[in-house]
Amino acid sequence: MKKSIWLVAVIAGLLSCNKTNLNSGSTDNQQEKLSSLQVDQLIKDEVIKSGQFNWNKQPDHVIWSALQNRDLVLSVGYAPQNQSHDLSSTIHTIDIGENQWQQTRDALLQQILITEKQLNPSLTIDQLIAYDESVLPVVDVFVQNQATIAMLRKNATVRYAEPMGYEPNAGLFGVQQNIAQTSTSGCGSNNAEAGLTEPADYITISPGAKQSWNYAYHNIPAAWSRSSGAGKKIMVIDTGISPDQALFHSLLNSGNSNGRTLEKKVTLRKSAWLGLSYGSVETSVNDACGHGTSMIGAAASPRNTVGGATGVAYNSSIVSVRASVDVLIDESRENKGVSDAFVLAGNTASVNIVSMSMGRITSSSQLGDAVDYAYNKGKLIFCAAGTSFGWSSGWWGVVFPATKTNVNAVTGIKDNQKSRCDACHEGPEVDFVVVMEQSLNGRTAISTAQTGFPPSTVGGSSVATATAAGIAGLVWARNPAASREHVLNKMIEGSSYYPGKSANFGWGITNANAATE
Repeated sequence: MKKSIWLVAVIAGLLSCNKTNLNSGSTDNQQEKLSSLQVDQLIKDEVIKSGQFNWNKQPDHVIWSALQNRDLVLSVGYAPQNQSHDLSSTIHTIDIGENQWQQTRDALLQQILITEKQLNPSLTIDQLIAYDESVLPVVDVFVQNQATIAMLRKNATVRYAEPMGYEPNAGLFGVQQNIAQTSTSGCGSNNAEAGLTEPADYITISPGAKQSWNYAYHNIPAAWSRSSGAGKKIMVIDTGISPDQALFHSLLNSGNSNGRTLEKKVTLRKSAWLGLSYGSVETSVNDACGHGTSMIGAAASPRNTVGGATGVAYNSSIVSVRASVDVLIDESRENKGVSDAFVLAGNTASVNIVSMSMGRITSSSQLGDAVDYAYNKGKLIFCAAGTSFGWSSGWWGVVFPATKTNVNAVTGIKDNQKSRCDACHEGPEVDFVVVMEQSLNGRTAISTAQTGFPPSTVGGSSVATATAAGIAGLVWARNPAASREHVLNKMIEGSSYYPGKSANFGWGITNANAATE
């Protein structure tokens, strides 16, 4: 990510729930709305204290204040009273159209409608719902009444109730703009990089492509003698794919790349407004940001004849999903789009690996549900640990959903193989690291630009994540009938710290050649 996620750090340039925590600090008393600055300070204080921010551990009035300071959309997870509220291992088996689940949902919506009509007597069920849902046991509703929050958090069928699109104001972290309102994290920089030289930045390889300088640190060129990723499919959940990049269209199967496919999907929602309409799915699959195109390039750009950058798994098939506007998941429609993308991954049998170089500071139980759904369907998932401006990295830990235990969190390090990249996040949740920044000049890995064949450069945990997903493609293609666990174990056993694990860098640098033996 050039600006890399992350946030996610807040900034982009700026990251589960159980019933016991739902009522923590809850109160029936109406309280005055907290300002955005007050909510943001609570978030910052909690992240510094515990390393993450969980909405379900906050009092009712904090939840309500966050809603009022954003778009009013509340994500409500539900389950019948006779069901466990921990659905992490079973969510992929649930049919929300089945009688008891449907009845639970309908009753919940009616209860919400009753309390919301205290403020808006003409409100209807259709106006109440922000986004439709056909797979996960969750409803996304507009909430204005503080009493609705209190009611929901006492309801025995509610698993969680949390703001869907609230992320902190970057001003609290030393930036003068509100990232939650003007979020352009990681966008606008995927143009061809001037001044690249060989061999410092790339090596020319047959049949005329460019290999990024950092591949040697992972023995990727040696691994190519055994595997190119053929027969495996990588889904990249990001900002879409450029319609102007021939390497992903007419030249997808060119040079040493052949027999593979590229599918273009979109799950990003349109904005939903109270009383007007559902937030329907956008129609364009195109990448207006540039970040998605560069991530797809790092993972699986073709080994071409025209001087373009070569992706790690250059013979893997690709599914591009436009799920967000940028890499900071700070809008309700982005949260919903990314959640839907993970569900799509789970329901696409041909997808083996999911790569997402995006995230958020605060947790999202709905997104967590979706990640669990994809994981339980057998997907091997890689998510960025977090990237931010140099001044904000180092104190901020791993972002969500990379903090989840069923996700492989990836971060970037320098070519000294011991220091995180200037904008990269680190922490105990990290599983793998990828060398992607030169200590001498800060130059990062090469990838595929929005248009044309000369490469762009991209850094942060974003490119580290896409690179790790590409390595997984090589390993799985080498052992096509292997289980997800076998592939992951091969990557772990081929990493630099194995059999130990670093406190901040996980298993370390994966040796792709060793992992494909």
